[in-house]
Amino acid sequence: MRYVTFLILALAVLAAFYLAFRWRGGWVPRAGLIAAALAMIAFGSWRMMPQAMPAHDSGQDVLSLYEQKRILPDGPIPVYHLGHSLVGRDMPAMLAQLAGHDYALQLGWGTALREHFEPGETINGFAQENVTPRYRDAHKALASRDYAAFVMTEMVDLKDAILYKDAITYAGKWAAEAVADNPDVQVFLYETWPRLDAKPDWLARLPQDLDQLWSQLLWSATRAAGRPVWLIPAGQVMARLVTEAEAKGGIAELKSREDLFGRQPDGSLDPIHPNDLGFYLVALTHYAVIYGKSPVGLPRQLMHADGTPARAPSPELARRMQEIVWEVVTSQPLTGL
Repeated sequence: MRYVTFLILALAVLAAFYLAFRWRGGWVPRAGLIAAALAMIAFGSWRMMPQAMPAHDSGQDVLSLYEQKRILPDGPIPVYHLGHSLVGRDMPAMLAQLAGHDYALQLGWGTALREHFEPGETINGFAQENVTPRYRDAHKALASRDYAAFVMTEMVDLKDAILYKDAITYAGKWAAEAVADNPDVQVFLYETWPRLDAKPDWLARLPQDLDQLWSQLLWSATRAAGRPVWLIPAGQVMARLVTEAEAKGGIAELKSREDLFGRQPDGSLDPIHPNDLGFYLVALTHYAVIYGKSPVGLPRQLMHADGTPARAPSPELARRMQEIVWEVVTSQPLTGL
């Protein structure tokens, strides 16, 4: 939408200058057109500028809420997923197979929470990603009270989402809407990861982004909901697994961080989207946090959303993935476990 706004303003400015210099009347109308063009330039420049990065929020006023004991599900519960391609169709399908629950979703390509929330915003890839029986409009899904868990995530890069997409505000808006429609719903924030080629080093970015960026969305959502919004720390799980694999020379077939990520059609590395191994790890993390149960012993051979077999991790890798997930989520206070 920012670029559409810029294009419209640019055309309007060009039209104003054209009319000003073609105007055959007096200098007053011509000066007025030039002034209007300059005003549109100023307005466009202001619209295209990022917001100032907000001061770091320590969350001290809400941290005590995370000391309360979570009420954990005693069986499968329906889950709603809101996000983009780092949610995808396959990860929720894998999670549903692990847990035995029903689910629905709304996705886009690199979609921000603001774009999902506001009816006038464009959701890139909406038609392609939501051609599935699992699609359900997010606002209608929350209003239905059909879901006991609502999982949202923000676009990557998260700093850009905060600067340009008002991510902190919209995390709060979604959390407030979820609990207003359904007082019993549990709200979760799914922490993702930066691109592998992000600077500084990808592993160094993960703890920094959680502390400096993801936490800001979490505090906002918790204040808006009036109760804890629980963290699904997939980025931290990924960091822990990669650190161990790279230090040891590999865990079975997982030798480096690249082995969790997909490939482009030309065979080059996809630096942001997980492959089946990566999505399996993320699904395990969702399972552990939402249900408060260890994923150790869960099945490793799962299906994609379209019913085709996903690449399964070896028994050795699956076991270590499951153990690391449980170690991370039970040592992170923001999961409530």
